[in-house]
Amino acid sequence: MRWSIEDFVYGGTDGAVTTFAIVSGAYGASLSIPIILILGFANLFADGFSMSIGNYLSRKTHKEYIEKERKKEEWSIDNLAEEEKEEIREIYKNKGFKDDLLEDLVKVITSKRKVWIDTMMKEELGLVYDKRKPKDTAITTFIAFNLLGLIPLSPFVVINIMGITDISSNYAFIISSVFTAISFFVIGIVKGKIVKKSWIKSGFHTVAIGGIASAVAYTVGYLLSIYIK
Repeated sequence: MRWSIEDFVYGGTDGAVTTFAIVSGAYGASLSIPIILILGFANLFADGFSMSIGNYLSRKTHKEYIEKERKKEEWSIDNLAEEEKEEIREIYKNKGFKDDLLEDLVKVITSKRKVWIDTMMKEELGLVYDKRKPKDTAITTFIAFNLLGLIPLSPFVVINIMGITDISSNYAFIISSVFTAISFFVIGIVKGKIVKKSWIKSGFHTVAIGGIASAVAYTVGYLLSIYIK
């Protein structure tokens, strides 16, 4: 199995955000720790599975689409070679190549079938083959979702195992908030490194997104606890 940091960040971010939102909403509604854990773990596994399947189907569909378009290009190159050469010529002419340099470039690209097809796929269709397997992306997403999603629940798990009274849910929520904020920031740092942006800005941006989602969930839970009895 090959896992990618992109899929890990994707799954981990969603896992931490959605699970902490569930925890915040349940805590805002003044639900007991056992109920918070039930809702949290139900979301953790159900949403994690749903997300990984969605990622799998998305990657699989994209891969099949690329393969279909590649076969079209293969047929065109085998049966309409001159037209395809002209397309290569136009592509690189628009990039600023001309005269002998342009013709040499066209000759080099079209002399190797694979290079020719790859060039058409990228330059004409904007498609680049992704080596990641749909199954690997799904597994990576699911693992990341559950690993990071477990962080907001961990303080409640510990308190429930210890058998402490529900009044300790306040402390559990505070600890959960701190741990989750740290995980958001770390995820943001990694994401910033991937996209070549400021890791500090990316870290705080991710924390802000998670914080807003949690605040909304907490408010909804609190209001519902008042009006729904």
